[in-house]
Amino acid sequence: MEDGIRHGGNGGNVGGAGPSGRHGDDRGHGAGDGEPDYRFTLANERTFLAWIRTALALVAGAVAVLHLVPLDWGGAARLTVGLALTVLAVVITAYAPLRWLQVQRLMRRGLPLPLSALPLVTTVGVALVCGAVLVGNFWG
Repeated sequence: MEDGIRHGGNGGNVGGAGPSGRHGDDRGHGAGDGEPDYRFTLANERTFLAWIRTALALVAGAVAVLHLVPLDWGGAARLTVGLALTVLAVVITAYAPLRWLQVQRLMRRGLPLPLSALPLVTTVGVALVCGAVLVGNFWG
């Protein structure tokens, strides 16, 4: 401790207080089952809503590919891209509330949050669809 500033173990916060102004562990909850800090609950809800918006955007893309955008593609290519976008939207829509609930429960118990596979699944899915669109436009 130098000049009243505590170093290490608290994320660089001055005097041992976390971002919430509380001393000690600042993961958004106390020991055992309890209500997490409302900021973490609201952040979890915003993340859930972001996944739902992503799913809606994918559905909009599917509708555009299938019905609105004048592409010189065959029916099979259009259907493949449209279905891929729709399937990805369904996966996200099904997984998002499950992830939200899992995170809420773990925060209430004071347990660490596991990594989610959804960002990787979404990235790979969107990359494959982008690749199919490029191939369809330039070599289709």
